[in-house]
Formats: sequence, C-alpha cells, structure tokens
Amino acid sequence: MAFIFQVALLLQPLLAIGSPLTERACSTIGGVTHTFYGYPDNDPPGPATAYNCGGRNFIAGGSGTYSNPLTFASAPGEFSTCEVIYVPYLKKYARFEDSCAQCTTDWRNGKYHIDLWTGSSTVNGGQNQINCENALTPNAQSIVRQPPSTLPVD
Repeated sequence: MAFIFQVALLLQPLLAIGSPLTERACSTIGGVTHTFYGYPDNDPPGPATAYNCGGRNFIAGGSGTYSNPLTFASAPGEFSTCEVIYVPYLKKYARFEDSCAQCTTDWRNGKYHIDLWTGSSTVNGGQNQINCENALTPNAQSIVRQPPSTLPVD
C-alpha cells in the first residue's frame, strides 16, 4: 500500500502540468450520422461484436447508462476501441464495440458515423426490427466524446 501511495505522490506533479497521463477533455462533435443496427442486419446476423468490451464477451447489448453503455459500431480508427461516448439525441451512453462497413466508407470521406445497437442479443427481430431501426434514424446529430458520467439518461 505504501508503494501505491509513493507512486501517486510522484505522479501528482505530472498530472498537474497536463502530461499525457491526464484525461482528454470532454468535447462535442456535430454532424455525426446516426444509424441503427441489430440482430437481423448485423454481419453475420446475430449479436457478435468485433471487440470484447466491459466483459460482454463479444456480445452486443447495454442499457445506455454510463456503467452499461449501448454497443455502437463505427470505422476502425474513428474511435478508440471500447471508447464511451454520450449520444444526446437518445440521452444514452454508448461504447465502441463493433465495426460498420458504411461507417468506414464515411470515415474515409471525412464524415463521422455511428451505428447504434437496438433490440435483443438473443432474438432476431426480422424485418419489423429493421423497419424500427430505419424509423429511429435521425438527421445528423451531435455526440460527446470523453463525457462525464453524470449526464442525463432516459
């Protein structure tokens, strides 16, 4: 325990001067394309994700709270793997856990795009779910990167 305290004392001056060890500041990005995906239109169909975040064992899910964020897909390199963002349009937190082909195309063209998980991780909602995803899709919205854990969740 004494060792941990000594390390903390050594790091304190570095954190105070803005070293790379400090957290990045919260920032808002506008004009982000928001789409939705789920079991029936995942590739391949099902709940599998590209990254294992938060102990989910490569399974999409989440309720949208800071401690249990929704899965979102995007282009590799657009976000840090397992990065948590806040989606004001939904009043939900989301975590980068999967890849998205259209997101990758958009990112190569300089456009942010997130694809948010909807529905069950065990049941294929079929065309009804895809219709619901399409109905939820808004015009471009903002997201918050490095959000505080205290934003409102609906």
